[in-house]
Amino acid sequence: MENTKEATKNPVAGTMVSAPYQVLEANIKTEVERTKMPVSRLILLGLLAGMFIAGGAAASSLAMHSVANVGLSRLVGGAIFPVGLMIIIFSGCELFTGDCLLFLGFLDKKVSLMQMLKVLVVVFASNLFGSVIWAFMVSESGQFDYSGGLLGAYTIKVALGKTTMSFGTAFFSGILCNIFVCMAVLLAAAAKDAAGKILGIFFPIMAFVVSGYEHCVANMYYIPAGLMAKGNSAYVQKAIEAYGYTKEQLEQLNAANFFTGNLLPVTLGNMAGGMLFVGAFLYFANRHRL
Repeated sequence: MENTKEATKNPVAGTMVSAPYQVLEANIKTEVERTKMPVSRLILLGLLAGMFIAGGAAASSLAMHSVANVGLSRLVGGAIFPVGLMIIIFSGCELFTGDCLLFLGFLDKKVSLMQMLKVLVVVFASNLFGSVIWAFMVSESGQFDYSGGLLGAYTIKVALGKTTMSFGTAFFSGILCNIFVCMAVLLAAAAKDAAGKILGIFFPIMAFVVSGYEHCVANMYYIPAGLMAKGNSAYVQKAIEAYGYTKEQLEQLNAANFFTGNLLPVTLGNMAGGMLFVGAFLYFANRHRL
């Protein structure tokens, strides 16, 4: 019989999965290799990751936009959104929220502070550009015209809701979000086959979407897409009719509120969730075996 120290049986999928400390060891090794990656490769993989997360976000918005019941709407969106992270994991792309696990390597003294910050800054910027590119292509594709322009109005609604959050709400929602995202990354790494990895990704990501938590890279799509939709008077009028917004309320959807009102607190929250609540907690719980 195989030593349970080396592997444990997954009761759901019936596949072998790595023990927790082994997953952390493998992740630290991966993070060390990531710091040695050329910047040009980080940029390309970061651009793709931003586009894939944006793709999942756009598809989930389309599925959700005409569902009136909030719980059902989020459940539908949660069933679709995880495709973005699945593609990223299987294609080896670089996602800022997952890369917060670089903190494991930092705690283990195998990754320096400057190495960690370099990767995070490059990947963050690349994710942003990739997400905005996708938002632009969706806007130009005519997709916002669906349901007589209701999808365009819904896109404005989602973006407005995010840019009018308080700093504290956005920050703590970001923490909760990246606990799920980083655990999805680790669960995927623990699984030994594609089916196990898909399941490991799907349920944590679905949970954060259903819960309505804030993901900085997803918001790099949602808010720019809302700003683009806001540039169309027909979508603005539809938003006023469908959701009762005033023009004064809609003015709060702007670039300044995107960066300072949402992206900053959500990013800080995502970093705290991934680095502290996942990275540090798991590291100190398992360091005696690393």
